[in-house]
Amino acid sequence: MWMIFAILSAVFAALTSILAKIGIDGVNSNLATAIRTVVVVVMAWGMVFLTHAQSGLNQITKKSWVFLILSGLATGASWLCYYKALQMGEASKVVPIDKLSVVITLILAFVFLHEQFTIKSIAGCILIGAGTLIMVL
Repeated sequence: MWMIFAILSAVFAALTSILAKIGIDGVNSNLATAIRTVVVVVMAWGMVFLTHAQSGLNQITKKSWVFLILSGLATGASWLCYYKALQMGEASKVVPIDKLSVVITLILAFVFLHEQFTIKSIAGCILIGAGTLIMVL
């Protein structure tokens, strides 16, 4: 089931890029990010209440709060930079560079989470990096 959600995530991320590139025309990138964020917040809290997950709020540990907040700050910074880059550049070049996050995530997972770096993951990182380079040149 995780694979289906991962594929849907990729499809929606692709739609996000195309819809954002069209929608950001003539709009300040920070304002556009704020509008997008409000929509995401409403949607996320809507799902919390729809699935009755709000009861889990009081069970979240301090450590989880800290890391969820830091993750939110990283997401905000990513979105602000992404929208500015998308406004200034071509979607077909901005998006592949943004997807280098896959390579960076694998490296960070190895360093901080002590996840395994296999020949397959190294090869994938090299191919993603090379593919990105080819697409943006």
